Amino acid sequence: MFGGGGMNPRKMKQMMKQMGIDVTELDVEEVRIQTAEEDLVFDDAQVTRMDAQGQQTYQIVGEPETREHSDTQQAVSGDTGGDSSGDSDTGDIPDADIEIVAERAGVNTDDARAALESTDGDLAAAIAQLE
Repeated sequence: MFGGGGMNPRKMKQMMKQMGIDVTELDVEEVRIQTAEEDLVFDDAQVTRMDAQGQQTYQIVGEPETREHSDTQQAVSGDTGGDSSGDSDTGDIPDADIEIVAERAGVNTDDARAALESTDGDLAAAIAQLE
């Protein structure tokens, strides 16, 4: 992680705590990363979350299985097709992005959604617009 090579793990943990870095092992069953072409699926992966300076970083250790993206997309659209809220304009912007913008800019979710729509979903531009 920090190139500590032969450093004592206990000493490393103490140094990270002094720097304000908190490391947590997560008990996960599956991790899925979607790309435009395929999905990478990690079963029984080791996932570590590191909290430092208000940012969370995730580290995944394991061997992924590669799956075609279209198979997953069909399953997802089949599951959610009938549960749509009917608001097609906001369907393109994930709720997680709206929450991120709202939190970072200190605004409500409606303002965050409007900023994301006006910036075509660009989180950084939406936050900059609201600040």
